[in-house]
Order: sequence, then C-alpha cells, then structure tokens
Amino acid sequence: MKPSVLVTGASRGIGAATARLAARQGHPVCINYNTGEAKAAELAAEIEAGGGRAVTVQADMGREADILTMFAACDSAFGPLGVLVNNAGITGGICRVEEIQHETLSLLMSVNVIAPVLCAREAVRRMSTKHGGKGGAIVNVSSRASELGGPNEFVHYAASKGAIDSFTLGLAKEVAAEGIRVNAVNPGLIDTEIHAKAGSPDRLERLGPGVPMARVGSAEEVAETILWLASEASSYVTGALVPISGGR
Repeated sequence: MKPSVLVTGASRGIGAATARLAARQGHPVCINYNTGEAKAAELAAEIEAGGGRAVTVQADMGREADILTMFAACDSAFGPLGVLVNNAGITGGICRVEEIQHETLSLLMSVNVIAPVLCAREAVRRMSTKHGGKGGAIVNVSSRASELGGPNEFVHYAASKGAIDSFTLGLAKEVAAEGIRVNAVNPGLIDTEIHAKAGSPDRLERLGPGVPMARVGSAEEVAETILWLASEASSYVTGALVPISGGR
C-alpha cells in the first residue's frame, strides 16, 4: 500500500486536485476542510467510486486543537502518515498595506503561517526516524507572490508565503537526516476560486496575457508537481521551492 496523504484545505482548488490525483496514484487520502463539508464529501465519494480510499476531516486551521484532532483522525483511518500537503490558506483580500486591518492580518498569519508550522510539527513527530517513524514527505503550497511581492494587491499575503518559503528551507535541513523531505511549490496565476474570493473575479483575464506562456495554469498542473515531490521519483530533492508559473 502506498503511504497515506493528508491534504489540508482539500475541498476545492489545488487541494482537491491534489487529493484526487493522490487517490488515483493509489494513496489513501485524508481530505481536510473547514467549511466546505459538501464539497469534501463529494470528493471523497468520487474517490471511493473510483476504487480509492478517502476520509473527510473537518478542522479549522486557525485552531491548534482542531489540527491535533485532524491528525488523530488520519492516524485512526490509515495508520502512519506518509505525506503532508500543507495547502490550506487564505489571501486576506485585496488591499494596499495602509488599508490592512489587524484582525485580517492576524487571521492571515494564523492560517497561512502558524497552521502549516503546527501541521509540519505533527507530521515530523510521526514521520521522523528519530521518533521511530519510517520517514515521509512534506510539501508546502507557497506562492510566486513570495518573490514578486504582490504590490497593490497582496503584500500581506506575499509576506505570509515568504515565511513559508523560509520555513521550508529550514525544516528541510533540520529533518533531512531523519528520513523526511520538505519542499514547496510556488504557483503563479492558477485557475481556482481564490481570485474571486479575494474580490477580483477578472484577475486571471487581466493578468494571464502577461505570463510568458500566455495562459494561466490549472490546479491539476500544480497537483502533478506536488505528487512528484511527494514521490520516490524526487528522492534526492529536499529544500526546493518549485515555481509553477508559466515563466512569470
């Protein structure tokens, strides 16, 4: 049996595409969601109808207690965790820095930075050979905004993803000798609901032509890279930040 995969924020977008592909590749999948219960259940039913194994786990990434409960549920369903995909995240909405509200920034950092660190902590406790584990892989979903900066739209969001890039590099070195590989993907303009939720439903149409490949990417294209980083095909890759951006 292939190792189990936990995908946070898996009810839609990149998370759902990753869970779907992981199941097709033979992995048992834990589908985390916060408010998207119906979509998570629909995805799990789709996976099981195709012969795969999936469970849905509700957890608010802004609450440590929920994160602990989520990992316990995945342990109970499929045994030792093999892959963590830290995908759950929010944008904080489109605004300039002088317009940012403290509550928005606090929630953004809680979900986009603190939660992935706590999830990685729980994964390391389970995967590390130092703790009796068999190793594993952690893939963090960052963003090209971490390097581009997101001026006039997402500076706050970009800052949170910059933190994830730094965390990826440091953790990769910390656990490399303990059987755990840690990498990140940095998606650019990807066709998901996130742009409309941030308040700019026409963002892909406006910015897509400026991408060197002259198109936006798909959630499935990001998922392919995530699962490659989680697989033995990338067995000598750790501490990598992989842009998936059409050259932008």
